[in-house]
Amino acid sequence: MTTSANSDAVSYARVSNVRTAAETGDRIEWVKVSLALLPLATPVSDAKVLTGRQKPLTEVAIIFAEIRTRDGFEGIGFSYSKRAGGQGIYAHAKEIADNLLNEDPNDIDKVYTKLLWAGASVGRSGMAVQAISPFDIALWDMKAKRAQLPLAKLLGAHRDSVQCYNTSGGFLHTPLDQVIKNVAISRASGIGGIKIKVGQPDTAEDLKRLTAVRKELGDDFPLMVDANQQWDRETAMRIGRKMEAFNLIWIEEPLDAYDVEGHAALATALDTPIATGEMLTSFREHEQLILGNASDFVQPDAPRVGGISPFLKIMDLAAKNGRKLAPHFAMEIHLHLAAAYPIEPWLEHFEWLNPLFNEQLELRDGRMLVSDRYGLGFTLSEQASAWTVAQCEFGKRP
Repeated sequence: MTTSANSDAVSYARVSNVRTAAETGDRIEWVKVSLALLPLATPVSDAKVLTGRQKPLTEVAIIFAEIRTRDGFEGIGFSYSKRAGGQGIYAHAKEIADNLLNEDPNDIDKVYTKLLWAGASVGRSGMAVQAISPFDIALWDMKAKRAQLPLAKLLGAHRDSVQCYNTSGGFLHTPLDQVIKNVAISRASGIGGIKIKVGQPDTAEDLKRLTAVRKELGDDFPLMVDANQQWDRETAMRIGRKMEAFNLIWIEEPLDAYDVEGHAALATALDTPIATGEMLTSFREHEQLILGNASDFVQPDAPRVGGISPFLKIMDLAAKNGRKLAPHFAMEIHLHLAAAYPIEPWLEHFEWLNPLFNEQLELRDGRMLVSDRYGLGFTLSEQASAWTVAQCEFGKRP
């Protein structure tokens, strides 16, 4: 028996028959990238359309990644683009996809860095990282499946459901009488909050719609508004003060997405909380927003910022600075991330992506439930295949 450690040792005996983690780890052997075009039954207009900056939205481009490993584990992830950009994201994803082959799927940060450097000449934000998102999200989906856990549980859930608000019934292309009907339907279906679009050239019309919706909902039902970046600083301050009377949960994107100073001034001056961040496409952009005290609610979008990996860094910084969380769109991904946030968050409810998946989320008593399905909890539907317009594969087909 050894009675003491040799404190004078300068070399170490080699332990034989020990294999390294690198030698025994799983390996990615197949990657598929596909582009699907999801048509919208009714063209959608928000304030950006009414001010002439964009055309009505008629379809959403979805970029899927499917990954399979040597040991038989699978993961799926997606990115998306509204209006222009989908073809470009798909093209870049296709260019970098073969960099995943033979990598250990558990080394998510290593793989992310490799993909980032593969396209470094086009930057580290915007389309460059939106093309990485499907792969990163698929690897996190796979990691949770390997652990036989829903992704929220893998991340360390603070709750098993998230309060949920609906946006799709309050777009500006919808006549006010129909908005009121949509609001009533949403509330009756069990939604936890309602958001309507504002930001019209005539601010009196915004106040008219808001007054009617608040009357329909009553004084205390959670209500938000979204101006989609269409006000200047003076207008935002003026109408923001008028909206104080409506007991809003937040005013969203009152200014240009990159106007940190302007948002900070509004957040300081108004009693109504400010929400923004959905258009930002990197951790560093969100870092400027958070450290600049530019919003009360941060609204990152995992597919837009480069996937779950950078989203988790944004979450961590936001929580340390006491910000509330309300992720943008893609509830299929963001439910899990919001469930793992320490401060009570909000989840945006959009049914647009439902046809892409065989499984659906469940809404109960104003909250979206985290299911017991492993990973993200979704498999691609036949409809997703029918809407696919391009695809490519790399590696050994399973």
